[in-house]
Amino acid sequence: MIKTKLKIGPQDQGRRMALREFEPAAVKEGYLYELARGVVTVSDVPSFIHACLVAFLRDQLALYKAANPREIYMILGSMECKLLVGDFESERHPDLAIYKNKPSRKENFWFHWIPEIVIEVVSPGSETRDYGEKREEYLALVIKEYWIVDGDKQQIFVLRRVRGKWSEHVLNVGDSIETKLLPGFRLECDKVFQAAEQP
Repeated sequence: MIKTKLKIGPQDQGRRMALREFEPAAVKEGYLYELARGVVTVSDVPSFIHACLVAFLRDQLALYKAANPREIYMILGSMECKLLVGDFESERHPDLAIYKNKPSRKENFWFHWIPEIVIEVVSPGSETRDYGEKREEYLALVIKEYWIVDGDKQQIFVLRRVRGKWSEHVLNVGDSIETKLLPGFRLECDKVFQAAEQP
């Protein structure tokens, strides 16, 4: 008997599911899917403003990577990577994930390959996930830094792991993003927020 592969679509919004079922499932294209604490979450593709912010941040990180190839191994977006948080029955697809090293193994590597920095751009309706759920889950994954970019608030929340807890730094207009994980990287917050104002 041939087992049919599970396929998830918009109709599965709110459906309870185990991570072991969700992770290998096929999906209906045109939507973004995450497993949030054992519940399927289906989202529309983000807005143009969200896309502008993500693209700008990715471009700046790519420029840094080109100038410092030993500091970043790979920069991946939400459709290119997944973070599996078994303790929370969650599968997350961050807007950007910065990996400083290659995976230690090729088989089942998503279960073991953890980025050093994760970036989420807040969209209407994603506040609870970005500020609450993902904050806990990314800490559990031992991610070193989590940046929450909030265009509406004109703030960037930089969470840094310090002795197993998040140390939070709120950056506003006039401040700059810097991190010891990327020596020499510096990005003015003003330029990030201006990217969201593109016509």
